[in-house]
Amino acid sequence: MVVAVCGCSRQHKAAPAPQATAVGSALVVSSGDKQLGPAGAPLGQPLVMQVNDDQGNGVTGALVMFTGPAGVKFDPSELLTDSSGQVSTNVTLGNTSGRYQLTAVTNNKAGHALPVQVPELAAGYQEELGYQVQRTYCSRCHNPESTPEQVSNHDNLSVPPHSFDQGDTYNKLSDADLTAIIGHGGPAMNLSVLMPPYGKTLTKAEIQAVIAYIRLVSDPPYQAPGLVYAKQ
Repeated sequence: MVVAVCGCSRQHKAAPAPQATAVGSALVVSSGDKQLGPAGAPLGQPLVMQVNDDQGNGVTGALVMFTGPAGVKFDPSELLTDSSGQVSTNVTLGNTSGRYQLTAVTNNKAGHALPVQVPELAAGYQEELGYQVQRTYCSRCHNPESTPEQVSNHDNLSVPPHSFDQGDTYNKLSDADLTAIIGHGGPAMNLSVLMPPYGKTLTKAEIQAVIAYIRLVSDPPYQAPGLVYAKQ
């Protein structure tokens, strides 16, 4: 039996870019930066930007455009600010784990671009495992901020632990150093005795996953020794 499918072919034109009715003098991040999400999946919260005038008031009708590395998707990628001067877009990061540098841009009265760099983090399987492990065993002490799900013990300790995004501290430690600290406790590296050993609690794979998570969230970004990084 042969099935014939008939129909007409139509070309769908891309929707025209929205036209700005106003411009501002500053573009700032309102919320949604420095998020961590699974690679290839939408981030949990939208990225919200705000356009302000010279007095710091929100500007209605300013055009904001979003761009990013290959594989990043914005929904939408171009839109006008609302009555509060804000725009909101949903971001899906690429399939490769790592740090993504997104760009939001608007134009000022002189027609000059006002770009803002927005960092976001994509976790692969190992980093995602590390995130889950540290939530269970580490974040109560290493995260200074309390949440409805977990009350922080950070400020109650005589030697408050560093949060895992403090690259100035963790970037100086090798993977072997971190493995020793996590597995054998702080005294293994002449650090605080308040850091307990987890060598009998976590598997080697889980310890390596926590280290991968620390490297991912490090600020400033971690640069593995022995690699040459090109300047952009």
